Amino acid sequence: MKYLHTMVRVSELDESLDFYCNKLGLAEVHRMESEQGRFTLVYLAAPGDVDAAKAGQSPLLELTWNWDPEAYSGGRNFGHLAYRVEDIYALCESLQSAGVTINRPPRDGHMAFVRSPDGISIELLQAGGALEPKEPWASMENSGTW
Repeated sequence: MKYLHTMVRVSELDESLDFYCNKLGLAEVHRMESEQGRFTLVYLAAPGDVDAAKAGQSPLLELTWNWDPEAYSGGRNFGHLAYRVEDIYALCESLQSAGVTINRPPRDGHMAFVRSPDGISIELLQAGGALEPKEPWASMENSGTW
């Protein structure tokens, strides 16, 4: 058995691509549109996994956009996506500067949570062990839920 991808439904494809690609840093590796099914599938990979993903050797995030409007709440009971990151503080600072709420700040230098525009919870984990706690993160309160 091999893990292939995680699919999340999105209500606004452009807004979601802005979040996942421009803000979080993922890269689009494949796209499929179905006029008959009235949907678009966009497959994304973490920057360090792009070549492997194109070769079918790394899992992907599949964004499914149904062309006919549909309301999604609470991520349809979806848990969360998780990504290992090189510098959790730098990424959280970049996300926050781009207008993304840091729901669970990386107070411990190890873990943070944010949410996509559709409410999908995303866990960010520091690669190679926790960084030394530092401000403003160490004293920052949680915001909302994750």
